Amino acid sequence: MKRTAIAASLASGARSTKKPRPAVPEYHLTPSVRNEDGSIVWPAPEDKMEAARKFIRECVAAGKPTLIIPDKDADGLTSGVILHRTLVLLGLDSSLISSYHPPKGTNIHDASCREAMSSHNPAYIFVLDQGSRPGLPLIDAPHRGIVIDHHHALENDHPKESLHVTACNSPPVATSSLLTYLICRELHEGVQEACDWLCAMGTHGDLGNTLKWEPPFPDMKPTFKMYTKKAINDAVSLINAPRRTASYDVPGAWDALLAAKSPKDLLSNKTLLAARADVNAEVERCTHTPPKFSSDGRVAVFRISSQAQVHPVIATRWAGHLSSARLEVVLVANEGYLADLVNFSCRIPRCARAKEPPVNIIEVLNEVAAKSEDATLRERLGHSFARGHKEASGGIVPKAEFEELMAVMEVGKKVERESPKKARDKPAQGNTLLNYFGKS
Repeated sequence: MKRTAIAASLASGARSTKKPRPAVPEYHLTPSVRNEDGSIVWPAPEDKMEAARKFIRECVAAGKPTLIIPDKDADGLTSGVILHRTLVLLGLDSSLISSYHPPKGTNIHDASCREAMSSHNPAYIFVLDQGSRPGLPLIDAPHRGIVIDHHHALENDHPKESLHVTACNSPPVATSSLLTYLICRELHEGVQEACDWLCAMGTHGDLGNTLKWEPPFPDMKPTFKMYTKKAINDAVSLINAPRRTASYDVPGAWDALLAAKSPKDLLSNKTLLAARADVNAEVERCTHTPPKFSSDGRVAVFRISSQAQVHPVIATRWAGHLSSARLEVVLVANEGYLADLVNFSCRIPRCARAKEPPVNIIEVLNEVAAKSEDATLRERLGHSFARGHKEASGGIVPKAEFEELMAVMEVGKKVERESPKKARDKPAQGNTLLNYFGKS
């Protein structure tokens, strides 16, 4: 054999020993819950979906002031616009429909938000993609309320006297926009044409643009043929930008989306383009912060300070790059977003997405809090700790309690190394990410 052939063979052999990237299961293939007759429960229990349709019909028939409260991101905003268009198609006068967007750092359960919601004098209230938890009625005045959502929630995790329709227990978990679309599509023949691209936008906003639209997901081939995936994905990026800026212009994003007839209408919107440029610059400024690791290697912690909501973006970005056998959670903490609070976002790194049993970020966070020597820590972390999804969670917590959480995880603590003799007994890779960042 010629030397060149031998060298090529050796090089090929060396390449073959490289550890392959872990295969990430296709989202649509997540096993579904089934009814007694074998049919799948998707995107939510059918009785709940029918209850939502009945609620919408009742709202239209009543012809009274209606308030839509969508979440601030692409999934929430598209959910709201899908509902708005459905109500109008069914005959509700658009002048009777208003929207409310909680200010930065607040939520619908805060007294100030409940007061602002009440000022609209709504007879019907739709809460979309805001998450759900037990509490007081949405407002004190008589009203009819419904929460349409997909975040992790228990059976009774909803405001008093409100209907709760959730996709969280019907895997593969649908987005709020997809759930809303499938509820509304059956109510009027015009919903599909007016709202299919909004459904695609919201779903890509939460599940990513590599999602395969295969059963149980609806067939969106005609939608992507008409509008193109590129236009839809670019629109997602633009509509998400205003809520990430320091100015938090969620109403501006809502107005732009409500006026749009197609995703292309959003692509030339100067306000959205300027917001995205601001966010991209801030992400670039903050994303190079090196992580520190929990003593057990399960959590990588990045600490940044920004008035912009870039921590979820940075968490998602690093989740695609960091890799180690023990790593399960990427946590990005933003100490500059709200005064005296730490906003943090968690994502499962790609290297851990195929683990069995699956990583559950909410459980990981609660387990850490439970390990504290101070039994009051979990209570002091508050209702906004470990919220969201099993795969994408986070929280808003007081700074002192966040530092306690970091101490429990022993973030940055040097792990005892093997003795020199043991290290000599086996070959070791010297350029792992853990070692690299350990030198910084």
